[in-house]
Amino acid sequence: MIATFILRTARAVSLAAAVLLTSGFGSAVMAQSVAAMVNGEAITNFDIDQRIKLTQLTTRKTISRQEALDELINDKLKIKEGKRYGLDMSSSDIDGAYGNMASRMRLNPEQLNKTLEGHGIRPETLKSRIKADMTWGNLVRGRFQSNLLVPEKDLAGFDSGKSDGESFEYLVRPIVLIVPRGSPSSIIEARRKEAELLRNRISSCDEAQELFRSMRDAAIRDQLTKTSADLPPNLRELLDKMPVGKLTPPEVTKQGVEMVALCSRKPTKADTPAKREAREKIYNQKYEAKSKSYLQEIRKGAMIEMRN
Repeated sequence: MIATFILRTARAVSLAAAVLLTSGFGSAVMAQSVAAMVNGEAITNFDIDQRIKLTQLTTRKTISRQEALDELINDKLKIKEGKRYGLDMSSSDIDGAYGNMASRMRLNPEQLNKTLEGHGIRPETLKSRIKADMTWGNLVRGRFQSNLLVPEKDLAGFDSGKSDGESFEYLVRPIVLIVPRGSPSSIIEARRKEAELLRNRISSCDEAQELFRSMRDAAIRDQLTKTSADLPPNLRELLDKMPVGKLTPPEVTKQGVEMVALCSRKPTKADTPAKREAREKIYNQKYEAKSKSYLQEIRKGAMIEMRN
């Protein structure tokens, strides 16, 4: 009797397992099996699969399971170390960074969600990566700020052959002729031609302010101060050659038709573009070296258990 019951139970379990595997649920359970424990926190095989897919999508590179696992271990350690120093990124912080990333891709968060899901990636997978990167960046820069400074002596020679006058400080005012989203190309072109005509009438920032503040569907922004090192090469070259008081050629953007009024231009001792580039390169090299050594130190003291 008991033997018969056990046999029937075993058959029922086998049948249930077969149904689960056939339905796909069994593979999901297997995918959730633990691959490693990091200070008591689990990393599953599903997490590894997600990281591999995310890397393929964002870098067009295929990484091995071990590489993905190492990245996930590092992320766990980075977040825990951040908490140790009071750095715990909130959900709103992460959602904000996620939204900014979507915006740079000209998407909204919901569209980015759908893009990820279309590649079999959960949005939380990317958000987890963002959280680790933000936490770690803030931690390394905060703890080792003095070690990351780039002294002037390290920049010697980067301005050789260039005069001080090649670095300028510009006082500018952005201007936009607003075009509603979804407008036909004929409307956009009409506003662009209107901007070109208005541009030719302006000879000072005062005139620009008076004109564009009185216009409907137009705006002139507050003054901004920029240096040569702050601007992309094409805009810098344009502002260097353009007479003070004039406007840059109209450019169609998602806001409408935009121009920039040049209110003043004067030489400055601030970083030249070449010097700024060199400073950022050296800083990044120092950051990467410190980040690597710090992470290695943390890994040595961590409890990492690999599972089969």
